[in-house]
Amino acid sequence: MKTTSLLAIATLAISSFVMAGSNLYCTDHPRAEWIAGSDAHAKIVAMGYKVKEFKESGNCYEIEGWDKTGQRVEVSFDPKTLAVVRSKLDD
Repeated sequence: MKTTSLLAIATLAISSFVMAGSNLYCTDHPRAEWIAGSDAHAKIVAMGYKVKEFKESGNCYEIEGWDKTGQRVEVSFDPKTLAVVRSKLDD
């Protein structure tokens, strides 16, 4: 019984950490300080990105699209400053 309980607790703790860890790179600014989504989208386009999809994900704005060089990317932006907090090249 102890082993089963410990295993259940460990599994729950690990799954919670993994779920929380998916947005560790995002910021924790109050929503009142965020740039409006439509303004953020326009500024990201002005930065040279071609946006296929723009969304709010956790505490970040995220895009799927292409960078200035035409490379397909997924990029997460700080919603207050639009600083890139994570960038991933797609194949």
